[in-house]
Amino acid sequence: MPNSKSAKKRLRQSIDRREVNRAIKSTMRTQIRKVREAVASGDIETAETVFQQAQRKLDRAGAQRVIHPNAAARTKSRLQRLIKTAKAASA
Repeated sequence: MPNSKSAKKRLRQSIDRREVNRAIKSTMRTQIRKVREAVASGDIETAETVFQQAQRKLDRAGAQRVIHPNAAARTKSRLQRLIKTAKAASA
């Protein structure tokens, strides 16, 4: 437990930040899951539209340093490649 006044404030801040970061990560993961499910079901059109939303969530999380920016870029790249291969397979 924090003893000083400043340590108590830092604890409050870290708790608040943790809640925000967890919410950002959760919505980001949900969008990624939706893209993967759309590709798995063969619905490429939906996958592309959901990918746009996932891309925004990933970029935002990377910019806010919730996740590393390179991790966001890597995830976007992998999702894009997944959609591209599914599109080529269906054509």
